[in-house]
Amino acid sequence: MGINIKSPEVEIRESRLGSITGFAGTARELCNRSKGKRLCDRRRSFSQCLGCNSGYSLCQLIMIQDSVVINHAPIGCCADLPDFNFTNRVGQIKRNLPLRNARLLNTNLTEKDTIYGGEEKLRKTIKEAYKRFKPNAIFVTTSCASGIIGDDVEVVTNEAEKELGIPIVFVACEGFRSKIWTTGFDAAYHAILRKIVKPPVNKREDLVNVINFWGTDIFTELFGRIGLKPNYIVPFSTIAQLEKISEAAATVQICPTLGTYLAAGLEQEYGVPEVKAPPAYGLKGTDLWFRELGRVTGKEKEVEELIKSERERIAPKLKELRSKLKGKRVYITAGAAHGHSLIALLKELHMEVAGAAIFHHDPCCDNKDPRSESLPHVVKNYGDVKNFNVCNKQPFELVNVLNRLKPDLFIARHGGMAAWGPKLGIPTFLMGDEQFGLGYQGLLNYGDKIIGVLLTKEFVTNIAAHSKLPYTDWWLKQDPYTFLGGDI
Repeated sequence: MGINIKSPEVEIRESRLGSITGFAGTARELCNRSKGKRLCDRRRSFSQCLGCNSGYSLCQLIMIQDSVVINHAPIGCCADLPDFNFTNRVGQIKRNLPLRNARLLNTNLTEKDTIYGGEEKLRKTIKEAYKRFKPNAIFVTTSCASGIIGDDVEVVTNEAEKELGIPIVFVACEGFRSKIWTTGFDAAYHAILRKIVKPPVNKREDLVNVINFWGTDIFTELFGRIGLKPNYIVPFSTIAQLEKISEAAATVQICPTLGTYLAAGLEQEYGVPEVKAPPAYGLKGTDLWFRELGRVTGKEKEVEELIKSERERIAPKLKELRSKLKGKRVYITAGAAHGHSLIALLKELHMEVAGAAIFHHDPCCDNKDPRSESLPHVVKNYGDVKNFNVCNKQPFELVNVLNRLKPDLFIARHGGMAAWGPKLGIPTFLMGDEQFGLGYQGLLNYGDKIIGVLLTKEFVTNIAAHSKLPYTDWWLKQDPYTFLGGDI
């Protein structure tokens, strides 16, 4: 079944893709079970923490420059706003955009509202948002509280849209809706596809949609060398720009975990071809990615010249980095496709990947094309990965595994997980900019950074000597997956 943009609510990943959050084994075993349709989730009898759908919808939508986001929730659901706003402002500075805070309002649902309903508060907040900011669109995100009490947010937003004359978009992203936190990305993009994107008027043969988080702009220069221009989605775009993403020649994504839904939706609804290839990390992945982009845009010759030039440019430095990093053992924790991509990149540097804790697993992408699958690409081209864990964070498992494996390096994508490396005396690399490791230059970026991080061994050893873990020997001596139950 394809993407249904007529529905006000996105179908969650568990039912749409068969995604899971519980697995322990090897990467090859996970790939084989996914292909054989024998992949079942494993539930934990104890769970320490996980991401929230609502937060991951908010982190995308608040970076649309001329819209307002209303979080229909208790005020605590906006606790992540300072972090999101910091990222928003840093991104504006990098792109020479006017500096301003994120436009996020909260309806401040209270105990009384959970009894009598919060729809009237939402109506007032929508009017206040329009009066205060005069936005070109308003997105209303839901929460566990507004979902449980049954507020009809779709009806309220439709009524307000008729009254105010701008898109007012219901975003169904209650935290309990899905265990897969990236369903929040899907909810945000579903809202954009459903209410913002318009049918194409003038197709642009040189314009390529880039679905990314908020990393450094590397594509203006790279695409310029092959006669293309990037159109970044969603961070730092405007409503007018989003209305026209159907006019692009193609869509690429930095991370299928983030972009699988929107890219497939644009192809299904408006015929914008999605570049179906693993993310552009490591030499093999980057070659595949650019060649597929060249094929769908008619730039095959230019792409081959780019690949040849970039490979020759980085070859001497890459050889040097490989000689310094060969055999160093590394453990990774990150989101699904990004984590898989880091495995490829690190193996290109001739490092040994001792294991990985990946936050969820999608057996397929929304386009259902195996060429887009990142983990099979890694296993096919770089071999198996032992100690491969699928988890929705679960620090108690991570600490146990790190304590057992004692890798030379720990790489984390999310800040809350990175703190455990130094407490165990392991040099730790926290990666915030997802484009830092992308493409040919990304290999060199990572290699240089890792060499610098490895030099902190004495520093983190001192930290570990003065740190007390909250986990006792009772836990650290047990199997790390003691609380991971059987298949369901």
